[in-house]
Formats: sequence, structure tokens, C-alpha cells
Amino acid sequence: MTTRLPAPPERPRSVVFFGSPTAAVPALRALVRAGFDVPLVVSMPDRRRSRRAKPSPTPVKEAARALGIEVSEEPSDALTVEADCGVVVAYGRLFTSELLSRFPMINVHFSLLPRWRGAAPVERALLEGDEKTGVCIMGVDAELDTGPLYRQREINIGPAVTATELLNQLASLGATELIAALESGLRDPVPQVGEVSVAKKIYREDLQLDWARPAKDLDRVIRVGGAWTTTDSTVLKVHEACPVEGTALPGSISQDLVGTGRGLLRLLVVQPEGKSKLSASAWINGARLGPDAYLGT
Repeated sequence: MTTRLPAPPERPRSVVFFGSPTAAVPALRALVRAGFDVPLVVSMPDRRRSRRAKPSPTPVKEAARALGIEVSEEPSDALTVEADCGVVVAYGRLFTSELLSRFPMINVHFSLLPRWRGAAPVERALLEGDEKTGVCIMGVDAELDTGPLYRQREINIGPAVTATELLNQLASLGATELIAALESGLRDPVPQVGEVSVAKKIYREDLQLDWARPAKDLDRVIRVGGAWTTTDSTVLKVHEACPVEGTALPGSISQDLVGTGRGLLRLLVVQPEGKSKLSASAWINGARLGPDAYLGT
């Protein structure tokens, strides 16, 4: 059963901000520009971006410090400051029932709810070939992304847009819609209506290129970022490609064209294991692939 929690005041002027990645930074900056008081920012702990790197702060933490805002890694610290409500943008952690029952919150979510509730709404929209997505300004309930909607804006998904580009668009739009919702008044939210889908976290196996699938499907995987295949048992990352017409056996490679289950995929930018990115043509010239070369082997 969904537990109804305190709704935020109609016109909050002081908010605690919960967020972590780059996509949450535009909303934080927009709140400050619009004159809202942000006494505290709560973000995820510092972490390593690579094996050898030292732990580094989240983009939101860096932005908050640049703005002179106090930062915490403990959500419960929100209860120690004077604020009307919390604003949540891609925070990365679930809240305790104690915090939710005492501290009203609103969330900026990057999908057209109830489609793509969960951790990876932008990536799942791309992988499924959705033609549209958007942002929702919603109340936070005890269950994941089930709260009522204050505002919703829709945009088209371009045929060649990457997940990074799309997320940047939605982050900017979400910041605009957040300020509009706060300034116009958080009144009369409406329940989510429609078929529910869950945006599960993206794992490495989701990004392996299966050459038996159509080229247009593989193109979407590549545009999500992190796509990979194998050649002679070593990993080859594929950063950019485009589908073209033609026929060849799935996985077979001739020049920069790879056969798929339907159509061909032209490789543009790749990255051999342990090396830097380079053009597909440069990689092919250096790899000296034989006439019977296949990817995915």
C-alpha cells in the first residue's frame, strides 16, 4: 500500500537540495538564480572515478561549494536546518520513512511518468526506441517514483541523439520546470495515469553488441554509451557508429561495415582494449583483420 506523506507547501522559498550527478547541477543553480534559499545540499559520498584515481566529490557537491552552500552526505541532516521542503534531482539513494514522514519533498524525474520509473529512465527510453520523453515535477511518496504530478513537459527524442545529449536537454528543461512549479504554486497535483514501466539500472551486459539484432537496435545501444563487442577474444568498445542499408552475415566485418541481423552498421569511432579512442578506419588498418574476420568472437 502506498503511504501518503506530507505535501510540500504551496509556495516554498527555502529548500534543501538532494542531488549528485552532473544532470542535477542545472536545477541547483536555477534555484539559487531564482532567489530561493538553499541552506543545505545533500549529496552522495566522494568516490573514485577510476581504479587509480583519488576519491573525488560529486558534481553537485562541487557546484554547491562553489555557490557557498553547506554540503552533507547524511540525509538526516536535512532535519537540522530550517527549510520548507526538499528538492530531489537524481540523488542516488532512497530515503528513510522517518525522513519522508517529517520532511515534504518534490522530485525532478527525467521521463514521462509512469513510463520509466527508476534508476535509468533516459537510457531505457533510448534502448526501447521511444519517440518521446520528458520531465516530471512530482511529489515524493514512500514508493519509487509513484508520487502525484505538478508539471510535465514532453520533448521528442532525436534519431541520432546520445544518452548524454538527451540527459543534458532534460536537465535544462527540468531546471526550468522546477522553478516554474515552485513559483506558480504547488497546488492540485494529479495522479500518474498510464502503463507503468520500470527503468532498471544499466549493467555491462546490457551494452554488449549482439550482432544478430538489427542495426538500428545496435545503434541505440551505442548511443546509450559504453557499448562493446569482442574481436579475437579482446574487448573493443564502440563509441560511434551509424546504421546503413546492406546485407552481410551478422558480425562479419568488411572495411568499416559490420553485418547485423538486419542491415549493416558502419563503425566510426572505436577503442581497442587498453588503448585510446581512434577512428574505425585507423583501427582496421592497424588491426590487419583477415578476410574472414568477425566481431563478437
